[in-house]
Amino acid sequence: MVARAYTVAFEGVEARLVEVQCAVSAGLPAFSIVGLPDKAVSEARDRLRAALTAMSIALPSKRITVNLSPADLPKEGSHFDLPIALALLAALEVIPREEIEGAVALGELSLDGALVPVIGALPAAMAAAESDRALICPRACGAEAAWVGAAQVLAAPGLGEVVRHFTGQAPLAPAEPGEVAGPERARDLSDVKGQERAKRALEVAAAGRHHMLMVGPPGAGKSMLAARMPTILPPLSPAEALETSMIHSLAGLLDEGGISRNRPFREPHHTASMAAIVGGGRGAKPGEISLAHNGVLFMDEFPEFPRAVLETLRQPIETGEVIVARANAHTRYPCRFLLLAAANPCKCGYLSDPSRACARVPQCGEDYLGRISGPLMDRFDLRVEVPPVAYTDLDLPAPSEGSVQMAARVAAARARQADRFAGHARVRVNAEAEGAQLEEIAAPDAEGRALLARVAERFGLSARGYHRVLRVARTIADLDLAEGVGRDHVAEAVSFRLAGAAGR
Repeated sequence: MVARAYTVAFEGVEARLVEVQCAVSAGLPAFSIVGLPDKAVSEARDRLRAALTAMSIALPSKRITVNLSPADLPKEGSHFDLPIALALLAALEVIPREEIEGAVALGELSLDGALVPVIGALPAAMAAAESDRALICPRACGAEAAWVGAAQVLAAPGLGEVVRHFTGQAPLAPAEPGEVAGPERARDLSDVKGQERAKRALEVAAAGRHHMLMVGPPGAGKSMLAARMPTILPPLSPAEALETSMIHSLAGLLDEGGISRNRPFREPHHTASMAAIVGGGRGAKPGEISLAHNGVLFMDEFPEFPRAVLETLRQPIETGEVIVARANAHTRYPCRFLLLAAANPCKCGYLSDPSRACARVPQCGEDYLGRISGPLMDRFDLRVEVPPVAYTDLDLPAPSEGSVQMAARVAAARARQADRFAGHARVRVNAEAEGAQLEEIAAPDAEGRALLARVAERFGLSARGYHRVLRVARTIADLDLAEGVGRDHVAEAVSFRLAGAAGR
């Protein structure tokens, strides 16, 4: 008779239920695992033999066949060890068969029978809840998986404890959710002297999740400003925290099962590969744009990134998701992030400084910023020049307004947007509004519309640029707690659109 246990296989952030079937039959002694297993899954039989020997359980001299169904779905990862072990023990009548069929299991076995933590416990708990089953996982993964309240999570230190649970000798207690990480306030925008226009642009970008490009010479404070962007962003909502944590769970980034309400802030180096930024590699893992989901992706020295990497950002910026295509699968990851980019005005960095400008003006700047294609530049809602700060300004007192005051305004603006888009599942902020919905919420008054028409004609705004100006104007109006979009809101949105890398 065939014994069955259940586990999951990961396709992006989705966990697909996998049935682990085990049959022990007469024949030459053998232990085979079928159903498209990768090397880590195939090696489970050796880890399982050692773990059972440590528990004084001997395998019979028979043919043991394990099938992972559906057989055409690739199975990757060491988390298949525990479900294979449970199916085998049920086939050997060590544990009741009907008991293990009511649970989803995942975990890697060490040679002494201890359970080693694995990635993906959070999406596995979601899959267990959807199939109305409990989740059995290593103790180190219990706090993470327990955040899914709809599923009973049982975390065990080793295989022996799991066996004693299913045989009724020592039932496992349900796991408790981990701690919620508190806000980080080590940095504050009051640390930045000057750069009031750049600070205003950061506030607008944070309020509506608008993409922003800062252009300025070295040492002007671009990286310093970007590092303080998380201090003005509102905390993740419970739904957003779960979405983001599922991606971080697959990447193995959750710290001791704790789910953070802080928005992600990712800052990859400009030497990062396309697979590191977009996703891919072995197992089609999530890239930086997905790890920044619901948060910020800061790309310093933006033109220094490989051209192919920059161009791959264009579609994810528009759609909010990325599809990592492979020969045998297409893996989909969400990636609704705020792109915050910084660049020097030219290769040497001092194009705008009359006292230090190089002799290749203006070609130096055109060649350098020209690495950013027109279609990609068109996707930046806010373009800000960050001029050098005079040394005399550094001796001035700290600004009276810092991150706390800006964060309050951003939170109020986000709250207005949450109410506005309450009935729209895929739209949460102004940057995601489009079509008739955008025309309804961001239609400017007569003076604002006339100004926008003149700007569009004079500077040749694309259709995308026109709509992005409307979105920014709506966000500025939200920061002002205004019901409608007026001429002043449109004027400020236009000024951000045409600044910095103007003419692109």
